[in-house]
Amino acid sequence: MQNDQEKKSGLARIGYIWNDWISTFIILALLLMTLLIGTGEMIHGQMLRMGERLYGDQTTGMQYSFLRAEPEKPSCDRHPDIETQVQEQMKANAADEFASMFGAASESDVRASLLAAQQQCEEKYQFYDKAMKHLEAHPSIRTYRTMETTFFGVFKLGSENQTVLLLVMVLFASITASLRYHHIGLRAPKTKMDYRVYSALMVAGNALLSYSVISQYHSVLNSGVEVAGKTSVLYWLWIALFVSLTVISIFQFFVIPKTAQPKGNFGLALLSVPLYAFMSLVTGIVFTFFMDYPMGQGIYLGILVEFSGIFLNLALFIWAGMLLTQTRVMDLFLNILRPWNLAPETLTWLILIAAAIPTAYTGASGIFVIAAGAIIYKEVWNSGARRQYALAVSAMSGSLGVVIRPCLLVILISMLDSRHVTSTELFDHGIYVFWLTAFIFLGVSLILAEEKFRVNSPKVAVPGMLRACVPVIPYVIIGFAVVMFYKLALDTSINEFTAPMILPLVLIAMILFDKLFASKVAPAPVVDPAHEALVREHEKKSEFLKSHDPHGAKGFGFGGALRFATSETVGHIGALILLMALSASVGGLIERAEVVELLPTHLGNIYISLAFIALLLAIIGMTTDPFGAVILVAATVAPVAYENGIHPIHFWMIVLVAFEFGYVTPPVALNHLLTRLSVGDEEVSAADKEAKEKYTSFYFRYERWLLPIIVLFSSLVLVTYAPYIFQMFGWYKH
Repeated sequence: MQNDQEKKSGLARIGYIWNDWISTFIILALLLMTLLIGTGEMIHGQMLRMGERLYGDQTTGMQYSFLRAEPEKPSCDRHPDIETQVQEQMKANAADEFASMFGAASESDVRASLLAAQQQCEEKYQFYDKAMKHLEAHPSIRTYRTMETTFFGVFKLGSENQTVLLLVMVLFASITASLRYHHIGLRAPKTKMDYRVYSALMVAGNALLSYSVISQYHSVLNSGVEVAGKTSVLYWLWIALFVSLTVISIFQFFVIPKTAQPKGNFGLALLSVPLYAFMSLVTGIVFTFFMDYPMGQGIYLGILVEFSGIFLNLALFIWAGMLLTQTRVMDLFLNILRPWNLAPETLTWLILIAAAIPTAYTGASGIFVIAAGAIIYKEVWNSGARRQYALAVSAMSGSLGVVIRPCLLVILISMLDSRHVTSTELFDHGIYVFWLTAFIFLGVSLILAEEKFRVNSPKVAVPGMLRACVPVIPYVIIGFAVVMFYKLALDTSINEFTAPMILPLVLIAMILFDKLFASKVAPAPVVDPAHEALVREHEKKSEFLKSHDPHGAKGFGFGGALRFATSETVGHIGALILLMALSASVGGLIERAEVVELLPTHLGNIYISLAFIALLLAIIGMTTDPFGAVILVAATVAPVAYENGIHPIHFWMIVLVAFEFGYVTPPVALNHLLTRLSVGDEEVSAADKEAKEKYTSFYFRYERWLLPIIVLFSSLVLVTYAPYIFQMFGWYKH
């Protein structure tokens, strides 16, 4: 959110109005439209079934589906003079000069044909009469039909234009992210030098993207193929997006924020440049000047169009995460565990296991980090853990869930490599990887903990836990009610495809309950006074905790909470989706440059092969998003692995763990960057400063980096070598 001091006048006030109001409400409208489109098919299916129940008649065989359009009166002659028609047809046959060559139908054949036509005509009239009689008996059917077909038309229009909806969302969100300096970089710009370099490279990167999409559009126009209206709209949206970002970057180059520190260092300034700008510069320069393929970036950006449904679902997941920050749900559920007085490490372990479930639904750890990383950080820090430890947990909060059902990434793998693996096989073995990584985390955390393991006795903990369960009951009922509504009313269960539509509605209902009723009901009991005191102490140190406390100083009502959550969502959508799109462009460049084909086909013995493959996959994980990386790996690295004797299931388990290791490992460490994006640069800087002042140990000073690396590297080594060394799962036979 913008600093209150920036709301006074001039350009700052215009920026505030755009960032916190205009773009927020536009994105809110687009998200609600996405929800409507996502549930539209379910709703329409139920409307058709309801129409059959209301207006169908089994005795007459009349169905509602027959009446979705007004019955049209047949134009044929119901009572023709068959004999006259027979004679006329016979005369026509006799006059046919080709009759002797091909033969002419006999009088009986002609009569039979005419009688059959009469029968068909009669059946049409009978159906028409029956339909009109049914309509007269049920006059409300026309009103219901109008409602059903109108909704179908709206749903169909929205479903057919999902790509347009996505690009409009990305357009507004990316503009807002650019105005807020919210794009993902290795560090936030602080000095005047940082902002100058940031803006200059953003100008160059966005200009290359603009040139690429314009070149692509001109190529299509000059191809001689007529460009459809929708296609033209998509191209113009791409052009509008990158031209707008270019103009904004030019403006920011000359107008530096007043809060910028003087001078600066050029090397550090380069680190502040968004990753997507570097990706744009690299791919744009290579495609344009070395490959003579200026439209390359634009073509590979088409992954957004090709997988528009997936990216819209990602936007809904991010929104759900921001909505969750405006409820008391996390705190109330953790109140159930607090009577056990668990050590922060043990409590965190349970949180990570629980976080694996929503991660599996999002399909990628980075999506979960940006959606719920801030919540994880807040709860772990408030549990008594070190601030650095909380940041470490946030960065790897989604790393455990990418191998369990129903992860979309695993389903994509099974589709791309269907000859060698199935989703069932991957999920069945992924659960072992999940528990392996979970227990490695627990072990490392307990070994490096400042306090010894502790837990209260059941006699003390159970009564307090039971009392803490009472305030949770309304929220459980709300969640259950929404899920059952979809199940019973729309015949839809919650799964990886429907979860993006269901979860935001669950959370909106919870926020509404919070704002309307929770404050009027007896407040939740303070389970642990010491914990409550710790929370208040942390809030004094952190502006982030103050702004993300739904019952804090801001005192948001329902509308305010919804606006705040959506405003946070806007910047995240603009930063993340644009980064994922450019990652696809990087993957396309690697594929087109045939770099992977330079790798040796035979790597020697299996131990060297496993090590080389794991290292290569970790490097790929550092540079591309998971969906683009999986597509690249399936086409290039997988065949090399199979030729070197690596079992397909084993290979893909290595892939998933190596990617997660890459996402927490410098120099890029994408999940750390997403954590910083979620909690804010000030919070991360404060945590680093606090650790350096409080600790002399190298590990505790840099725990947010070291803990995820230690855990995931250990998991990667075991997943890479254990199945072969110990002959697990019957994959290898000597």
